[in-house]
Amino acid sequence: MHLSIPQQTIEEAARVLRSGGLVAFPTETVYGLGADASNPAAVARIFAVKGRPATHPVIVHLPSIAHLARWAREVPEAARRLAKAFWPGPLTLVLKRASGVSDALTGGQDTVGLRVPSHPVALALLSALASGDDGRRLIGVAAPSANRFGRISPTTAAHVRSELGDRIDMILDGGPCEVGIESTIVDLSGARPALLRPGRIGAQDIARVIGTAPEAPGGEAPRAPGTLESHYAPQCPLRLVRPEHWDAALAAESRRRSVMAFRAPPPGDPSIKWICMALDPQACAHDLYANLRELDASGCEVILAEAPPPGPRWEGVRDRLKRAAG
Repeated sequence: MHLSIPQQTIEEAARVLRSGGLVAFPTETVYGLGADASNPAAVARIFAVKGRPATHPVIVHLPSIAHLARWAREVPEAARRLAKAFWPGPLTLVLKRASGVSDALTGGQDTVGLRVPSHPVALALLSALASGDDGRRLIGVAAPSANRFGRISPTTAAHVRSELGDRIDMILDGGPCEVGIESTIVDLSGARPALLRPGRIGAQDIARVIGTAPEAPGGEAPRAPGTLESHYAPQCPLRLVRPEHWDAALAAESRRRSVMAFRAPPPGDPSIKWICMALDPQACAHDLYANLRELDASGCEVILAEAPPPGPRWEGVRDRLKRAAG
């Protein structure tokens, strides 16, 4: 993927960030709503625009792996290995925060989520923001997904415009996002690695790099973005149906429905809209949020979604649909 935006536009976006403004920009996962992470007032604007609870942390996007030690006071060997293996890319590391890292970013916790995105527009923006770096400053862009809190994440600039419109200062249109669901989040701030949010990079991928699979989060795990019981949700109620119950659920649903399934509609099906999901997990994830938005706009009273197949490769899609139905 190449840089699809003129450099002068990137420079203008960096100036907006430095002045305390908000810039929506593409990453390989979803579009982020960015603010200068070193400016607590600008970060507070993100929370106001999204309607995001102040206790819900945000991920800080870094220009490169060289900035990791500025933001984290402890960088264990496992973190270094994972960053080397997967950055730039869709992996967020949760580490103990360095002094000077604002509570506005961490939700008041002693940890901070960090990643280096791989989208060329995101990297160009971060590079422009870091221009003139003296090697000591905290440089990064705080960027949750560019949508109202708890709703469907945006994977195109049009999604951002439709939801946030003129409430933000600038939108960088880098085309559709490649991955389509948010980054994997791994907590490395405790005694053992924990998988806080699944994504394209799976537990098996992590285990191959650090020699141990991340555990499920325990009660002491840090709060992390996108881990509430209800999240990524359309405005229309979504009902997640297991494959073995599909025919019965379809027959019993009397409301005006739209459907997202791994099969074609039966003859004479009365659904307002029926989307056949890809049976490849990466293709399904790429299309997931765009499909949910299309169904949400169809005029239905309920969305029926068929649960994904079993197996670790489907964990990210399974997690997003479960929370969308929460």
